Amino acid sequence: MNEIVPKNVAEVSIDLLESGSVPRAGRRGFPIDAIGLSTEALETYTFADWEPVIYDAMIVAAAVEYADRTLSRPTRGWQRRFEIGIPVHDPVRWDASETKAALTDAVGFLTGDDWDFEFLPRRKTFSPPRRAQLSLSPDTQTVIAYSDGMDSRAVAGLLGEELGHKLVKIRLGTSTPRRRRGRAQPIPFAGVPYELSIDGPNRESTARNRGFKFASIAGIAAYLARASEIAIPESGQGAIGPALVGVAHAYPDYRNHPLFARKMERYFKALFGLDIHFRFPRLWYTKGQTLSAYVTAVKEAQWADTRSCWRGSRWVSIDRVRRQCGVCAACMLRRMSVHAAGLEEAPDTYAATDLTELSLGRAVDPAFRHANKAFSEYAHAGFLHLDHLADMADSAAHVETSVQAAQLAWALNMPVEEAVRRLGALLEQHKAEWEAYMDSLGSRSFLALRRRSLR
Repeated sequence: MNEIVPKNVAEVSIDLLESGSVPRAGRRGFPIDAIGLSTEALETYTFADWEPVIYDAMIVAAAVEYADRTLSRPTRGWQRRFEIGIPVHDPVRWDASETKAALTDAVGFLTGDDWDFEFLPRRKTFSPPRRAQLSLSPDTQTVIAYSDGMDSRAVAGLLGEELGHKLVKIRLGTSTPRRRRGRAQPIPFAGVPYELSIDGPNRESTARNRGFKFASIAGIAAYLARASEIAIPESGQGAIGPALVGVAHAYPDYRNHPLFARKMERYFKALFGLDIHFRFPRLWYTKGQTLSAYVTAVKEAQWADTRSCWRGSRWVSIDRVRRQCGVCAACMLRRMSVHAAGLEEAPDTYAATDLTELSLGRAVDPAFRHANKAFSEYAHAGFLHLDHLADMADSAAHVETSVQAAQLAWALNMPVEEAVRRLGALLEQHKAEWEAYMDSLGSRSFLALRRRSLR
């Protein structure tokens, strides 16, 4: 019997192609060569005995990214359907029922789509780059995904104080620094080992695939380093907030959520045969509390040069100097967190330099050239996200927070009552920090005026 597919579900069938291959009938082809493996970055993953499954896991993550970025969501609804054929070195390993089920469950839960993976034998074995001589402690315990973000900088600093050489950073930036300052050897896990080259526009703006991509890279690093855990640096607002406060009719964002982490643990266990657990050291703290703890605990803590903004340099550069927009949800969370920690940053950190102004147009730097309707909509959405999250501390949001607490209790293996208490305390702290920040802007700020118009 043929399965009935809803008419409003967008579909695509894709074959990843080795050199010289063509897609099967009715399928879109995507050449593996377009995945763009970085030899320099890949060398920082080859200090241990190379196994083909490592390469294949990267290709699977790239295939998910390609599919997600090249198929628009339906006009009405959310779900899409993907069928992907991927050549791998060991199809039996990937076709094992638990491996395929864990992979499908993790990716489907993350993106809200229906995925069907088919694993085919490779025609040619991948030859890894030369093995670099990298320094890695034999008793590595934890790996942490590290970027230019404030949370990753702060939590890496805090965990470094706790774990010392047992902590290894996985660089998720695009650059690949070759050497530690003052040392001759390259740095382990110094960059994401691949980058897609896709013709045409990105047709899916929510970028849910990034959660699977970065979790996969972290899992590969933990497997190679024989680390038992992966630390997620997000504070509570970044890990729980996107799943608790949705955008219109969009599927909840679970990219840094413990529920998604549990599903990735299952995938790693099935694929690698190792128990690799995710750890959330700052889940029940706000970003402001995390920043405050970092500057208190770490001598010469550096945080001001981190980036939080979601906007690319094309949209926020002024006089060819890249700034942060200052009004997206990530920037506003950063600004209120810096305020909560009792710190300050230079006004020219942001394109919107002064949020105490009467209008957004007056708040931005006069040299800023992108203060258009889209920029205004970004500011409105960013404000609404943080304001709505603060409202979640009120009793009227009891149903939503109760459901979220139950999910967290299951994912973290804790009593529901404890999850309810901790989530309530986190939301109360967020509300207090948000109210204090709004008060600091004054009653005539365009944000204060907007807030009053919505209540």
